[in-house]
Amino acid sequence: MYSDDARQRAARLGLRLGRPNLEEFAATLTEIAARDRNVMVVTSDSRGSGKLVGFGQRLPKQIVEVGIAEQNLVGIAAGLAATGKKVFAVSPACFLTARALEQIKADVAYSDHPVVLVGISAGVSYGALGSTHHSLHDFAALRAINNVSIVAPADNKETHAAVLYASQAVHPVYLRFGKAPMYDVHGPETGNHVRSAMVVREGTDVAFIAIGEAVIHALLAAEDLYDRERISCRVVSVPALRPFDQGPVLAAARECKALITVEEHSVCGGLGEACASLLLESGARTQFKMVAIPDEYTVTGSQADIFRHYGITMEGLARTAHRLLESI
Repeated sequence: MYSDDARQRAARLGLRLGRPNLEEFAATLTEIAARDRNVMVVTSDSRGSGKLVGFGQRLPKQIVEVGIAEQNLVGIAAGLAATGKKVFAVSPACFLTARALEQIKADVAYSDHPVVLVGISAGVSYGALGSTHHSLHDFAALRAINNVSIVAPADNKETHAAVLYASQAVHPVYLRFGKAPMYDVHGPETGNHVRSAMVVREGTDVAFIAIGEAVIHALLAAEDLYDRERISCRVVSVPALRPFDQGPVLAAARECKALITVEEHSVCGGLGEACASLLLESGARTQFKMVAIPDEYTVTGSQADIFRHYGITMEGLARTAHRLLESI
């Protein structure tokens, strides 16, 4: 996921390489469920990939396995929620938000059951398994369905906060997790909530508005640009695409010369388009660029290969920022 230069930059910043967000999710959920027998997990042959083997061993009466049947997964989760259970429905994001989209729309969102839909191995985490297994549509699909909060944590701290938030939510929530170990992007004072966008680095030349596991690459790019060229970069982490915290985005548009959105998702229907419509409707005037997966089937390769190809890396984002500022 990270070049040697990026790892060295992270080391100079004192950033700690944590565990995959998916492991933080499983550990946090296990502790919550151990205190509350109404918390349940439903999986679709994804106990292992969801890091929930330990959950099942510790709390065998609080986990249900439905097999490779994502539509049943969501329907059963909605039924359990209707009886008062707090249900986490765990499945690969590519299948959960495509094959079971009708059940999400009707059984969960329209019926307003507080199911937590957990999309694992999201984005291009499956790497060389290719476009059939990539989840580059989930933000777009779920943004078009009313009554589903959409949360994609950037690091372990945001993940911990996201699971706590979801466990207490009274309406449906979608949580999105990848597979790679994540550097910390938050210090002790930030990352304790996920309903608001958070400035993780101040700056006035260009602002990176990033979501989920792309945030770290924006942060490293910001530091690289400052060290090499004294370009001042702001970095805003947007853990929740719904509810969408507009304030920090509008502030960045007022206070910075250029805005760049960064996401592990299609350019269609994700963070970039949410910010673009916000800026246009607000009358903001700033240079703007979306960095995401283009409207095409991805190149074949590992997650790191795909990130490099589409410029979702420290080096690629630094080049994009430099070109954008030159165009002003």
